[in-house]
Amino acid sequence: MLRLDAELNKDIIAELKKPLGKLYPNFEDAIDEIKSSEFLISVGDATFGNLTDYKLYPNIGIIDNLIQRKNHTHEIILADHILKADNPAGTITDDLWETIGQALELSNNGECYVIEVAGEEDLAVLPCILMADPEATILYGQPNEGLVLLKVADVKNKAQMLIDGFIEE
Repeated sequence: MLRLDAELNKDIIAELKKPLGKLYPNFEDAIDEIKSSEFLISVGDATFGNLTDYKLYPNIGIIDNLIQRKNHTHEIILADHILKADNPAGTITDDLWETIGQALELSNNGECYVIEVAGEEDLAVLPCILMADPEATILYGQPNEGLVLLKVADVKNKAQMLIDGFIEE
């Protein structure tokens, strides 16, 4: 398991608060780029919900049934397959890594796979970047700012640098 420590990892935490890709203040502004994506991964309940509102379904959606750490009332059931992973806040567990890897292996069939995380899914963006094909697109919400859209090839090295700064347990 990899863990962030508020004291030891101040620089990494500061970097993680910055968008890793292009920030769209409004979800609608990213629709054309989302539609042109060959392989789409979404991280976060609001992002997944926004996609499905537009009848867009990612290859992989990662959710924790919370939006900004609060329960939400909409149901996210539009998935062909639901996988489960445990991942406490501030960590990236082996279980999450393995489940993302499993979803990536299985999701090339055009079906939607949802990983339902018990805990928190916020840091799942990093293993997705490191394991997904370079041409994949990842979407996630930047709290109170909008939607971040990134191409894996553009940020793989940065994601590895961030992961390297985590504490291994």
